[in-house]
Amino acid sequence: EKSRVHEETLSMNGVRALSLLCAIWITALIRSAWAPYDRATWLMEVAPVLVAIPVLLLTRRFFPLTTLALSLIGFHGLVLIHGGAYTYARVPIGFEVQDWLGLARNPYDRFGHLMQGFVPAIVFREMLLRLSPLRPGWLLNALLLACCLAVSASYELIEFGAAMALGQGADEFLGTQDDQWDTQWDMLMCLIGAGLALLLLSRWHDRQLARLESA
Repeated sequence: EKSRVHEETLSMNGVRALSLLCAIWITALIRSAWAPYDRATWLMEVAPVLVAIPVLLLTRRFFPLTTLALSLIGFHGLVLIHGGAYTYARVPIGFEVQDWLGLARNPYDRFGHLMQGFVPAIVFREMLLRLSPLRPGWLLNALLLACCLAVSASYELIEFGAAMALGQGADEFLGTQDDQWDTQWDMLMCLIGAGLALLLLSRWHDRQLARLESA
């Protein structure tokens, strides 16, 4: 009886958390879509959020995520939406950080690619630990880093495709800010983000997974 009540409580908490995430995302999407700097760029930047919403809703019953994974996904979505509204090279808070640190470019794009590794590292970790025989350790971590680099490389290929298809019309989406090494920096930031997530959040994530599995 206690186990059933615990399971129902976790399920309800998961539904509430997902409902809150979707409400925040939809509100942010509406606000960012009101007058974005470039609407085509906005659509390309927020496309992952538009895909994630139905995926999360469809999988919520048979594969509910931990609160940590869901929270990270939610935050990452807001990073994408905010970047889409202004374009990554023009995000106001990025200019503030640029002035504060004396940087040569707006660093919001670098932060976005850091999150591109930080968040998927935990999401992939959750999927592999729950769906495969892999256990925490060096092999899991190595595979997770490789998965995150694959995500980054795939995104760079999408940017390449956009550049080939749209020409100069893709400049805002690419956000290179005249840096010839932008692609390499993007992948490095993704790798750093993934490593930081595994270093800082693995134990916390393990505790949440144990709680989820005990239900």
